[in-house]
Amino acid sequence: METRATCLNCMDGRVQLPVLNWINKNYPVDFVDVITEAGMDGVLAKQEDISEVLRSIKISVNINKSTRLFVVGHYDCRGNPVDEQTHRQEIIDAVNRLKPLWPDQQVIGLWVNNQWQVEVIN
Repeated sequence: METRATCLNCMDGRVQLPVLNWINKNYPVDFVDVITEAGMDGVLAKQEDISEVLRSIKISVNINKSTRLFVVGHYDCRGNPVDEQTHRQEIIDAVNRLKPLWPDQQVIGLWVNNQWQVEVIN
């Protein structure tokens, strides 16, 4: 049976491959569903209406059977131009916002630094 994860990432093409490669290296998944918004960490942390993102997550979890959700923020984000400390807090806030909605899924925060390296945010 195939395994899936869901990546809630910025639309910025610079972060797509580093994040997907990191997920595939560190987690046993066959496929990664990618949901993008400009400045996804800020969108999930600050916007009241995230219904379109939630609709996409529901498809990934309920239909594609994704078992993990990754929330990504990154260096030099043009859709959410805040400092690194703010990004890190928004990633934590976004993870905490999603966990109660999907208690059966592991929700993991990721930060992509200025070297395009990925690290887990707890």
